[in-house]
Amino acid sequence: MNTLTAIFVFLFGLIVGSFLNVCIYRIPIAKSIVYPPSACPYCGTPIKWYDNIPVISYIFLKGKCRHCKHPISAIYPTIELLSATVSLLIFLKYGLSYQSAAFLVFVYALIVGSFIDIKYYIIPDRISLGLIILGISFSYFLPIGLKNSIIGAASGFLILYLVAIFGKIAFKKDAMGGGDIKLLSGIGAFLGIKGVFFTLLFSSFLGSIIGIVLILIGKKHITGRLPFGPYLSLAAFAYLFFGQWLFMVIYGV
Repeated sequence: MNTLTAIFVFLFGLIVGSFLNVCIYRIPIAKSIVYPPSACPYCGTPIKWYDNIPVISYIFLKGKCRHCKHPISAIYPTIELLSATVSLLIFLKYGLSYQSAAFLVFVYALIVGSFIDIKYYIIPDRISLGLIILGISFSYFLPIGLKNSIIGAASGFLILYLVAIFGKIAFKKDAMGGGDIKLLSGIGAFLGIKGVFFTLLFSSFLGSIIGIVLILIGKKHITGRLPFGPYLSLAAFAYLFFGQWLFMVIYGV
């Protein structure tokens, strides 16, 4: 990939990131993601196009609404930069191909689902079920193929479903959310059964590390409310780039 293409991909990712912010804000409150145009969440003033340029407008406005001067969360430019970065990484890894396009849709959906989960402790069905449908539909362009996509989706669902059942029996409360179960199924539809096993193991490892850190810094009371979706997403993203090597290291196959 030459420099000009890399710049274009990064800028494309920034623009998509701006749209992902809209999805993250509107999907949980059942609001259309296309209409009405973006407005300040505090004063309701419509945002002009020149105040809606990814990252640049945030910096220029010093992180505040032009009209009411209310601070705007830094999460907005963060998501834009995250979207741009992963877009570039995927194209650097997989090139300009249908496979890259499929994985971009996959990662964008994971970003939306993760940040909604962080804020609301839910993963909307349109994200998780959408990933299952898209993963199987895109399997023609993916290395795993249709058969492994279906097997991955089924195994992802079944594994966490069984964890949820036995966890509820053992702990007398829900041990796994339905959104997490469907999300891992969606991940399996894109990454296959190997991706499911890696994602499950690595996300559990990440969750354990974060939980231990929170306990050590005196945040033990919130560890029971840590959303699992972001860990699943991080693990799935890691598999996209280092999956085969990491799978061999972890499982020896």
